[in-house]
Amino acid sequence: MISVTALQKNFDNFRALDGLSVNVRQGSIYGLIGINGSGKTTALKIITGIIKPDGGSATMGGEPVFDNLNVKRRMGFIPDELWFFGGYNLKECSRFYRKLYPNWSAERYADMLEKFALPENRKISRFSKGMQKQAAFILTMSANPDFLVLDEPIDGLDPLIRKLVWKYIVDDVASRQMTVLISSHNLREMEGICDSIGILDKGKMLIERDLDELKSDIHKIQVAYPDSVSREGLYEGLNVLHLESKGSIDLVIVRNPRELVDSVIYKNSPLLFDVLPLTLEEIFIYELGGGLSERMQILF
Repeated sequence: MISVTALQKNFDNFRALDGLSVNVRQGSIYGLIGINGSGKTTALKIITGIIKPDGGSATMGGEPVFDNLNVKRRMGFIPDELWFFGGYNLKECSRFYRKLYPNWSAERYADMLEKFALPENRKISRFSKGMQKQAAFILTMSANPDFLVLDEPIDGLDPLIRKLVWKYIVDDVASRQMTVLISSHNLREMEGICDSIGILDKGKMLIERDLDELKSDIHKIQVAYPDSVSREGLYEGLNVLHLESKGSIDLVIVRNPRELVDSVIYKNSPLLFDVLPLTLEEIFIYELGGGLSERMQILF
């Protein structure tokens, strides 16, 4: 598993992480999401041992990551901003990776090279950004990591390649119990791939839940009442994240168990009461302050 406890990180007078804790179960896929500047990249750099925290700890498989060669040999990390040796092609990079990673598989490398159809002898510096991301994925997955950390893994990839990337990840989680931590702004695809979600805000964990559990406790409801019903205290007892009225119909986002929602709404004999499905993107928006706030419009 990947375990992060009470991480603190300051850059001059700016606190990037403020007591962040993250728990990724072995053999699961965890999505770390947040708006720009929330601390995701800093967290990933600490989790992968690139920088040292000012406080707290980050471990993989129970071992500290920073300055730990044994853990790093079992870990794959693909950052958003890729780096390769300037004059190297994929074949030369594969030789380099083979020396670093004891679980390197030449058979898997050959298979992935064929499926992604990348030219092995062309310099990677001449690849497009999308091709470079594919090259990084081929090299990393051919090392058969026990822990995989990805920052915007599908950014710039076409739909067919995205589907292939996710297939390799899901297959390795199922067959080898690989543990995966992903940070991405593509919430629609995260919703289809992740077991658990952590929403990061201002360097802190706002909410961390299994995705199915998270979606079962937050509801989007449409409700209308008779004119005789008083509006005062109408939703008292509910944790209302967002409320707007369109004519006689209220659109309400609440975070409560369904049984409590039903009891509060039915108490006032509604004329209309519908519970609508929420996407991960909607949950993210409403948990971070809701609706059409300027802050959310920056992202979407």
